[in-house]
Amino acid sequence: MRDPTISDLVRPSLAKGVRLQIDSTTHQCVLLYPEGIVELNETAQEILSRCDGRTLGEIVFELAEEYEADSNALGADVRDTLSDLQQRKLIEFK
Repeated sequence: MRDPTISDLVRPSLAKGVRLQIDSTTHQCVLLYPEGIVELNETAQEILSRCDGRTLGEIVFELAEEYEADSNALGADVRDTLSDLQQRKLIEFK
């Protein structure tokens, strides 16, 4: 489901009204939005915590360095995750 059209130069950010936070009951990282809540796995949390003005290329590079992973494979996974969240209107690309 990789979307190769997502450029390394885009800057993913949370959509308007969406917040990344720790749920006080479950202590899990979640995305809160007006219609509900999405519980995140560790991978999605790591990606979204970097969606603060950095480019997609910078996010992939930092994750690859931190986890000593292949940047091409990691880039595909990051694009899949972000593409899914964009389709759900939880993030946007600038």
